[in-house]
Amino acid sequence: MLEPSWTPDTWRSKPMEQRVTYPDPTALRSAITELAKLPPLVTSWEVEALKQQLAEASRGERFLLQGGDCSESFDDCQASIIASNLKVLLKMSFVLIYGCRKKIIRVGRFAGQYAKPRSAETETRNGITLPSYRGPLTNRPGFTAEERTPQPAYLLEGYHRSALTINFIRGLVDGGFADLHHPEFWNLDFFHHAAAAADDYRQIIDSIGAAIHFMETVAGRRLDELTRVDFFTSHEGLHLEYEQAQTRQVPRRPDKWYNLCTHFPWIGERTRRLDGAHIEYFRGIANPIGVKIGPSMTPEQLLDLIEILNPHDEPGRLTLIHRFGVKRIAECLPRLIEAVLRAGRHVTWCCDPMHGNTLVTQSGVKTRSFDEILDELNQALDIHQGLGSILGGVHVELTGEDVTECIGGARGLCEADLGRAYSSEVDPRLNYEQALEMAFAIARRMSRGRR
Repeated sequence: MLEPSWTPDTWRSKPMEQRVTYPDPTALRSAITELAKLPPLVTSWEVEALKQQLAEASRGERFLLQGGDCSESFDDCQASIIASNLKVLLKMSFVLIYGCRKKIIRVGRFAGQYAKPRSAETETRNGITLPSYRGPLTNRPGFTAEERTPQPAYLLEGYHRSALTINFIRGLVDGGFADLHHPEFWNLDFFHHAAAAADDYRQIIDSIGAAIHFMETVAGRRLDELTRVDFFTSHEGLHLEYEQAQTRQVPRRPDKWYNLCTHFPWIGERTRRLDGAHIEYFRGIANPIGVKIGPSMTPEQLLDLIEILNPHDEPGRLTLIHRFGVKRIAECLPRLIEAVLRAGRHVTWCCDPMHGNTLVTQSGVKTRSFDEILDELNQALDIHQGLGSILGGVHVELTGEDVTECIGGARGLCEADLGRAYSSEVDPRLNYEQALEMAFAIARRMSRGRR
């Protein structure tokens, strides 16, 4: 039961980080009223199912794979792009099943990832200062006053684009899009560039195919479980007006409030102020929630955060998504794990190896090194294992498209390649091959650890 002091709008009395200022408050109220009337995008029983699965991940019984765009674009709400992003996540999950020997929780970082935090309120170019671009839920990336002015109508458009994406994903998954029967047909050209790991990667693919054949031979039939999977959505719960509009009680659980525009909302590094509006909002919803934690987090702050967001120590309720960077993780992560272990609190640990490893090239292009991303993830696995903790998942920014935004990987993308196919409006993402290569690398490591 919630404390009587919480309602879906008590966040309004708290200090607000990343606040969006609209020039027409009346238009904003009208858009929010309309949003609150629209049907939910997800259901409370789906939310509860995910929470149960995340509880299992905290015990090492499942593994969370959360991935997708840094910031979705309304223009990318297209069948081919959605299917491409879903396909790479599904393929990664199948590879991880082999490596982890456990069920994978598939959570897409899409169908609502339309709001982005910014380090500055404004941006200046050639002496002109305008509001920063905050994602399509708020404004537009073009550098004009008209495009950078926040528009309440975009909130409604974000809802409709999310609904279209979720419905299409459900149709694909229910229709057998996740069919695992022919892994040998996957696009695995990068194997030829993977040097010493190539044989291990091929062995994984062969083993997946052999395992499918064995199970179906024993069962005497084609297994439907190999063509249909659970799939959940997530996004950063940044724009609290939007999140509140879809927060409601349901008849089957009248004592709880659910955010029903996504299964798994998370709090970003910039908005996890203990006395802030975002923590206040998130503490009252019944969804499983994530929190990004970086180098500035102290053990004392972390325990305070856990107490506020999960006072009843409910397994699966709280996922801590750590993002330190390859140079800081060994210094920062152990003391946080140790504090949680000493306190005996139930959390699901997840590694985000992307955000702490962003760099800017000499020509001013944001990128990330695949080698550093993989190094941070390997260090996270070592640290958790060494302390008797469990790394329950990985959180990555990726796309199923053939972009060139991160350097490295089996094909050896370099700075000169970035200009070939760089399309992200915010942060660089792993492309199809790099994302799948990461999954193979994790599976290779975990399978060797069992020998």
